Amino acid sequence: MGCSIATRNGAKKEGYADLHAGACPSGRLQKKEEEMKVLVTGGCGFLGSHVCEHFRKEGWEVVSFDNMTKYELKRTGYGTEATRDFNWDYLKGLGVEMVKGDIRNLEHLMDRSTGTDYIVHTAAQPAMTISWEDPEHDFTTNVTGTFNVMQAARAHNIPVVNTSSIHVYGNSINDSLTESDTSYERDPVSIPETQPVMVGEISPLHASKMSAEHYVRSFHDMYDLKSASFRFTGIYGPRQFGGEDHGWVANFVIRAVFGLPIRIFGTGKQARDILYAADGADSYLKFFKDPQPGVYNIGGGPEHKISLVECIAMIGEILGKKIEVSIEAERPGDMRYFICDISQARKFGFDPKIKPREGVEKLIRWVEENRKVFEVKA
Repeated sequence: MGCSIATRNGAKKEGYADLHAGACPSGRLQKKEEEMKVLVTGGCGFLGSHVCEHFRKEGWEVVSFDNMTKYELKRTGYGTEATRDFNWDYLKGLGVEMVKGDIRNLEHLMDRSTGTDYIVHTAAQPAMTISWEDPEHDFTTNVTGTFNVMQAARAHNIPVVNTSSIHVYGNSINDSLTESDTSYERDPVSIPETQPVMVGEISPLHASKMSAEHYVRSFHDMYDLKSASFRFTGIYGPRQFGGEDHGWVANFVIRAVFGLPIRIFGTGKQARDILYAADGADSYLKFFKDPQPGVYNIGGGPEHKISLVECIAMIGEILGKKIEVSIEAERPGDMRYFICDISQARKFGFDPKIKPREGVEKLIRWVEENRKVFEVKA
C-alpha cells in the first residue's frame, strides 16, 4: 500500500509522563486547509457527524467511515430506517466521502485511511447498559477497533485522537458528594485528569475504554505517534437520537417534544457539565493545530453544570409544558457526578462557547423541525 511505518527511536517521549508535558508541532500544517484530509470513524454517529461537518466547513476533505449499525438505535423506541440514514444523507449533501466500513476490519480501515492527514476516532460502543449485556460486542468495538485505528495511524504516520469517556474514572466519585435540593454537589466542583481511574464499581465499558486509552498511549510512547484520548462528558445537540442507554439530554428533549414520559434511574440529581456538539467537534481541530499528546477532559466545565431534574425543568420551561417523570432504582456502576476541569484542554485552544440553555433550545428546534424522522412508539 506504500505506507510509511513510524518506528520506535528510543527518544524520550513527552506528553504522558505528567499527562501534559509538551507539544509536538505538526509539519502537516504547512499544507493548506483545502489540501487536508481527515478520516472520521463513526462519522455517521452523533458526535462523528458533527466532526465531519465542522472539518468540511473548514475546507477539509472528509471521509466518514461508519458501519451504520442499528445496535443502539433500535433500543430507543423511535428508531426507523430514516433515522439511521439521516446523518449519512446530511453529510453526503455536504460533500463528505461516505464509506460503509467497520473499524474491526483492519484491511478496509487501512485502505480507506490512505492519503489522509488525520484520524478522528469516534466509533464506539458507548453505553454502559449494552456493555454488561453484551461484553464481547463492547470489547471488540472499543478495544480491537481502537487498536486497529492506532495501527492505521501508525502505518500512515498521522495524528490520531481517540474519543474516550469519563467512565474510565469509575464511580468512586460518588463517595465524595453532597446534595442540594436539585443536584449532587462536590468541593472542588471540577475534576482534573489526575483523578484516579478505574476506582469503584467497574463495568465492561469502563474496562474497554481504559484499555483503549492504554493502547493510544503505548503508540505514542513506542512509535512517537501524535495521539491523544479525549474523555468526553454530557455531549448533546442536533442529530442526536438519544435513548435511555446513551445521550440523555437528547432523550429527554425527544420524549418531551412528543409528549412521552421520561424515566430517570436514581434520584435525578446526577450532574454533568454538558457540552454542545459543535464545541466538541472543534476540540479535534484545535488539537490538530497544536497536538499535545496526552489525555484530556472535554466537557463544558463548571459553567455548564446541570442535573437531570434541572435539565428536565429547563426543557419544560422552554416548551411551556409539564413533563411526566418516573423514578426508578439507580443502575449498577452509574456515576452520579462529573464536572470537567478543562484547563489542560484550553492549552491547545479548546473553548466551549454554547451555554446549556442556548444549546438545549437549538436541540429542541431541531427535533421539532424533523418530527418526520422519528417513529414514536409510546
